[in-house]
Amino acid sequence: MSGWASRRVRRPGSVGPVTWARALPPPLRRAAARAAQWGWRWAEDAGAIGPDDERGRRFGSFGRGSFLAFPQGAVYNERYIRIGAGTMVGPYACLTAGMAPGQQMATDPVVRIGDRCVIGRGSHIIGHWSIEIGDDIQTGPYVYVTDQNHTYTDPDEPVGRQWPVEAAVRIGSGSWLGANVVILPGTTIGEHVVVAAGAVVRGEIPDRCVVAGVPARIVRRWFPDRGWVDEHDVAPT
Repeated sequence: MSGWASRRVRRPGSVGPVTWARALPPPLRRAAARAAQWGWRWAEDAGAIGPDDERGRRFGSFGRGSFLAFPQGAVYNERYIRIGAGTMVGPYACLTAGMAPGQQMATDPVVRIGDRCVIGRGSHIIGHWSIEIGDDIQTGPYVYVTDQNHTYTDPDEPVGRQWPVEAAVRIGSGSWLGANVVILPGTTIGEHVVVAAGAVVRGEIPDRCVVAGVPARIVRRWFPDRGWVDEHDVAPT
C-alpha cells in the first residue's frame, strides 16, 4: 500500500506503528472516516451498471431491475452476454466472453444468465462457447464457471501453451451453488440442485439432488414419496 494513509508512525502507548490516518486526533479521524464511508457508498450507487447505463447498453440484453454491483471485476465483450430481469451480480465479479476484449465469438450468446439470479461477490463466469445459467439461481461468493480448459495431450509441451477445448455448460433453474464452487466445461446441472461449498463439478447432475466433494458426487436425492434421502440409503437400481 502506498500514499499518505500508509505512512506509519509510532503512537505513545501503542503496541506497534499505526497508519498516519489512524494517528489523527479522534474528532478529525472520525470525520475523515465518515467522509470516506459516504464516498464509498456514493461510488457503490453511482458505479453500479444497469440496463439504462452506457455500459449496460453494450450487453446483448440486460433485463429490467438487474445490475452489476460496484466495483466490477473484468467485464468485456458484453455483446455476447445476456442478463435476464431482476438479476444481481455482486461486486468484484467477472463476466467475460472470449480471451480478450474485441474478440469475435463463434456463438451468440456466449453467456446467458436468467431472471432473478444472484451471482456472489468475486465470482467468475468465463465463457468461450456456451454457458447457460437458468432462472432463480443463487451462488455464494467466489464461484468459478467456465466452458473452456487447457488440454495436456502433449506431455512435453507446457500445458498453458496447448490449445484449449470448449464444452457447453448448463445450470438448471432454481439451483444453489455454495461458496468457492468450480463448474468445469461440459457440466450439465439439473434444476433445484444444491452444490455444496468447495465442490468441483463435472458431468451430468440430475434434478433435485445435493452434490459435494472433489470431484463432486451425489450425497442426497429427492423422491416424491420419501422426500430427501441420503445417497447411501438409496436402493441400487
